[in-house]
Amino acid sequence: MIGAGAAGLYAALTAAREGAKVVLVSRSPLAESASYWAQGGIAAALSVDDSPDRHARDTMAAGRGVARPSAVTVLCEDSPRRVRELQALGVRFDGDRRGGLALGLEGGHSERRIVHAGGSATGRRITRQLAALAATHERIDVLERTTVSALTVSEGRCSGVSATSEDGALSIASRGTVLATGGSAALWARTTNPPGAVGVGLALAHAAGADLADLEFTQFHPTALVSDGPRDGFLITEAVRGEGATLLDENGERFVDELAPRDEVALAIEAKLRETGERSVDLDMRQVDIARFPNIGETLAQEGIDPSNDTIPVAPAAHYTMGGVATDLEGRASVPGLYAVGECACTGLHGANRLASNSLAECFVLAGRAAAAARHEPRAAETGAAAETGPADPPSQATRDSLWRHAGLRRSAEGLRRLAGDDFTIARLVAAACLAREESRGAHQRTDFPDTDPALAGRHVVVDGDGSVRMEEWR
Repeated sequence: MIGAGAAGLYAALTAAREGAKVVLVSRSPLAESASYWAQGGIAAALSVDDSPDRHARDTMAAGRGVARPSAVTVLCEDSPRRVRELQALGVRFDGDRRGGLALGLEGGHSERRIVHAGGSATGRRITRQLAALAATHERIDVLERTTVSALTVSEGRCSGVSATSEDGALSIASRGTVLATGGSAALWARTTNPPGAVGVGLALAHAAGADLADLEFTQFHPTALVSDGPRDGFLITEAVRGEGATLLDENGERFVDELAPRDEVALAIEAKLRETGERSVDLDMRQVDIARFPNIGETLAQEGIDPSNDTIPVAPAAHYTMGGVATDLEGRASVPGLYAVGECACTGLHGANRLASNSLAECFVLAGRAAAAARHEPRAAETGAAAETGPADPPSQATRDSLWRHAGLRRSAEGLRRLAGDDFTIARLVAAACLAREESRGAHQRTDFPDTDPALAGRHVVVDGDGSVRMEEWR
């Protein structure tokens, strides 16, 4: 198991519970993953007025015609059960006055179906609990401060990893190797993500010959703090808009439906900024109880902002990558023995625009399925030559600036062709995928192809291990 975020921890615990011996490799100490900082909750149809079918309709609508129907069905039907499993594992979700789960509303959802833990500290609460369980589980060996440098491929099958730690190099053989390394949104210059979210898992999988998919779809969160200091890009969760926060232009007027899907809201803000030349619009939280969002209140206080009296300067930032290692609904990649779960994976679930809080739900639904499937892989080959190739050096600031400039909220063929010459492999693959989709859809907006092409509905851009691009239809 490579990665100790929500998906990696849950997959490790699931596999161990079913009798597998698990090695959990974490580049950082447990509970310091990107999931730790996740403010969003888990989307699940838990109220009597809701249903998995309704959740699925919302997910399909947000996906702009590219969400994979079978993946949507699996997620929406299974996420309520995963919430209950997390409760059984000791995660305490926020409750309402009647003793039930408090359900929040976020953009694109037609019902209140978002469960939180500690308001906007959901990721922290969940990963802290799961990390404690993994650290003490007799069938899980945790290797912290250990970096995977390559996947080992023997006779066409992924048979383990090569890694380095403070004690030196080591090799780990495994029946099933599960990538849970998080996303790549920190490749963009302005981002809500921690610095390490640069697509390490994608680079490892690509070097091993695995297919990647949907790399053109990167979600830009509408409300990231604008600051001249180190807190620039701090995420202000969509849940505050679900509780009544509004977005205001330079005249103090609302200009967008704050609870529309994220691509609509982000593009509306971007258009307003182009129109006015301003750096930000204002998020008005003065009618929101900031005590429900303590980590937001703490960060804003450090910036000298009192959300009960002041508006908050915000603008879009790269937040979530819908694309990743192409997998089936059990997490299997195109290289046998290799699995991917969480944000580094792409089942096609999110389509062209992720529905808010479906990502944490995906971490648990798909990680559970992948853990069960990986247990049944054949034993790793003990003989035969292994081809080992690892990811490149971290991206330069020039690469991050180039991605923001040429693969930001709006793209063109001219800029994408420049990006295609970048030194960083994942940047080049993103450019190739963006060039291949000659339309505007959801999080992918081409200024030279401003319309949506109906012929590309349900079609996914796949990049193979050689960098060749093809279109596939996933059902």
